[in-house]
Amino acid sequence: MKNILFASSECVPFIKTGGLADVVGSLPKYFNKKKYDTRVVLPKYSCMKQEWKEKLEYVDHFYMDIAGQNQYVGILKYVYDKITFYFIDNEHYFSGFAPYDGDPKWNIEKFAFFSKAVLSILPVIGFRPDLIHCNDWQTGLIPVYLDNFRYMGEYYRGIKTTITIHNLKFQGVWDTKTVREITGLPEYYFVPDKMEAYRDANLLKGGIVYADKVTTVSQTYAEEIKTPFFGEGLDGLMSARSNDLCGIVNGLDYEEYAPFSDNKIAKKFTVDTFRKNKAANKLALQEELGLNKDAHVMMIGIVSRLTDQKGFDLIDYVMDELCQDAVQIVALGTGEVKYENMFRHFAWKYAGKVSANIYYSDELSHKIYASCDAFLMPSLFEPCGLSQLMSLRYGTLPIVRETGGLKDTVEPYNEYEKTGTGFSFANYNAHEMLNTIRYAEHIFYDKKRDWNKIVERAMMKDFSWKNSARQYEELYKSLLGE
Repeated sequence: MKNILFASSECVPFIKTGGLADVVGSLPKYFNKKKYDTRVVLPKYSCMKQEWKEKLEYVDHFYMDIAGQNQYVGILKYVYDKITFYFIDNEHYFSGFAPYDGDPKWNIEKFAFFSKAVLSILPVIGFRPDLIHCNDWQTGLIPVYLDNFRYMGEYYRGIKTTITIHNLKFQGVWDTKTVREITGLPEYYFVPDKMEAYRDANLLKGGIVYADKVTTVSQTYAEEIKTPFFGEGLDGLMSARSNDLCGIVNGLDYEEYAPFSDNKIAKKFTVDTFRKNKAANKLALQEELGLNKDAHVMMIGIVSRLTDQKGFDLIDYVMDELCQDAVQIVALGTGEVKYENMFRHFAWKYAGKVSANIYYSDELSHKIYASCDAFLMPSLFEPCGLSQLMSLRYGTLPIVRETGGLKDTVEPYNEYEKTGTGFSFANYNAHEMLNTIRYAEHIFYDKKRDWNKIVERAMMKDFSWKNSARQYEELYKSLLGE
């Protein structure tokens, strides 16, 4: 039996700001329980819901040096879904209104404390991991501290680490002098071949340099980040570590996203009943959102943060042209004001055709996946992406740009070979996107049989966590010499 410890700054159902929380909340459940004892460690944030805080059980506490001070480290635990979760308690660091504060220096100090505490609690909780699985820059110091701790005694020698990059854009960067003072690490860690990048200290870089293996959340993104455009200044390092770098696509929680058992949608359906029941969902959604009621019109869904990264400048550029077509567009999400207002404007200009829902609702997102015919996701870059996996699951065909996880999970339709699960375009170009949408419209209206076959193939795809967990197990095996 091997011990695996996941370290993360967020995790469902306890605390969530993004996709990282879904990954850490889902993946540990799917490992082979006979081979792996998998546990998770998180900060105990004051902004967690009271219902969770009340369930935590006190384990122990001690004091630890960080940023020149002796800080309290409380340990609490809770078993949820057969997985043991540890929570590191410290009011000084974790009492904010959100997991990440606006002040980057404070965030760096907070997660330096967390990283050092993760290693310091191990002898106290009586769980010595064979491998610590770190996630993003917030845990980037764990492999660095582990390297430093190895000199302090036998206990920490031989513990392996892997770090998963969920989005390379966020790296945890601050000036070297301050980071040295905060971490208390010796000077030799702050040089260009270790933690220093462009004269600053970079926590993610430290994790990448010192981890035994580096993973990211799709095969294509693993290749892309070796290039200057996607590499965010670390492309040279990613190339240097390419032998230890691999991409494993995130999975989707197939219990929560299941069209045949989803209570949030108007009419449940399977791969055998979608022809009739998807139309019933569409009519219910049109009614709810005040769109023209028509089961035969092609409905395109968008559920996203409204930001440049997600390709909304392309949509903005051709939205007027697109609205001339026989389509309805349903958008859900918040983000940059210019894109929020763009959707509001078109919902006013094309009332009955465009619905702008500038907020977030889990329930409405399920209805959009279940009701729409196509799902638009023209990202500039996309490490993995979960929305396209949800839309495939609900038989809503993704129209995506070929980047990162979108390229790995959506197979473009080939009308000659009768293969594919969606539609895609290669260049970041608004009219290339529009042409691809119009090609999808042509198949939808003129080749309905072919369209339905694509939907069947999309719904049959397996992007569940089981699949991803097997690949992580292979990675662990290679590291732990099983």
